[in-house]
Amino acid sequence: MRTSLLEALTADPALQARAAEALEHDGDRAPLTLRKAGVEPDLAAAALTLADLRRHARTKFGDRADRLYFTRAGLEQATRWPVAERRAARFAAASTKVTDLCCGLGTEALAFAEAGLEVEAVDLSEETAAVARANAKEMGLRVEVRVGNALETPLADAAFADPARRSGAGRNFNPADYSPPLDALLQHLAGARFAAVKLGPGISHDWIPEGAEAEWVSVDRDVVEACLWLGEAAQVKRRASLCKAGEWHELTGSGDERAEVGEVATYLYEPDGAVIRAGLVAELAEQLNAHTASEQIAYLYSNELRTTEFARAWKVEEVWPLHPKKLKTLLAERGIGRLTIKQRGTGIDPAALRKQLKLKGPNEATLVATRIGESHAALLCSEV
Repeated sequence: MRTSLLEALTADPALQARAAEALEHDGDRAPLTLRKAGVEPDLAAAALTLADLRRHARTKFGDRADRLYFTRAGLEQATRWPVAERRAARFAAASTKVTDLCCGLGTEALAFAEAGLEVEAVDLSEETAAVARANAKEMGLRVEVRVGNALETPLADAAFADPARRSGAGRNFNPADYSPPLDALLQHLAGARFAAVKLGPGISHDWIPEGAEAEWVSVDRDVVEACLWLGEAAQVKRRASLCKAGEWHELTGSGDERAEVGEVATYLYEPDGAVIRAGLVAELAEQLNAHTASEQIAYLYSNELRTTEFARAWKVEEVWPLHPKKLKTLLAERGIGRLTIKQRGTGIDPAALRKQLKLKGPNEATLVATRIGESHAALLCSEV
């Protein structure tokens, strides 16, 4: 968003409200509605874009989204508010001032400020920095935002960074292609006593520095990010942090352990994605008195049913060979017309398999395609 358009929008809350109302009631005709009201085309487009982004931002920010300013790329990378709030509390327990590098729209900076920290936020883009300033002003928070190069910015006692993971060509999955590159950023953050860097959840364990804590975060079963905690911020080797219905749950460990391998049992557990990515399946297996049926597959099995926030559980009703023709007959015999198909380690396409099965009947079940030892199998299950 151009700075001039942002200034015009922040100065005209009534226009923001009219744009949101027009988008809700007039849909595709909303631009015409605003232009008939005398709004310049560029400003009308900016106001409607903001209204649309605020609507999408509610999943990350709740009601506060209606007061914040966004860009499309900035919203894509912005941290969900409960995650930023929790991270800020960890920083506030260790320091009084933080440097926020690559601040983007300022989500983390706002959370830091609300937690009582003195915040210096830096971004390479003047337009992005202007949005961060507007958000701090709108929320009534004191945040110093300036334009600068993250790698040349002097650091406070504590520092946080959220390097850009998107470019004109799309999302960058290689940390060497982040802006700034992760290896250079880690070298710079070594100058802070207490530091953290937010990463995409698909980050390879090969990028985790010696002595760092690697945390994976999921919100309502969706793995949303990874975070490396550096220096004195590192508390454990691996952490899986799950937010469910607003409550946080943590599982920690070395990430080096391997669960025992055994037979399929009465109950199947599917660990949360954050647990799997953190390499903490063995730690969860110990809590559940469970084991895997294949060394490479993260499903756990146990004859005991235990309550856990870190996995979903199914009762295993039957174990069949993973042969589509046989499955079609077996499912038809049981009148199963609604089937959830899950797969791990078999390479099958659930949508293609569903077409082959030609399901009919009033009953419902879950079919888990997986490996038992080196063999492929289909487990008919019911969720508990």
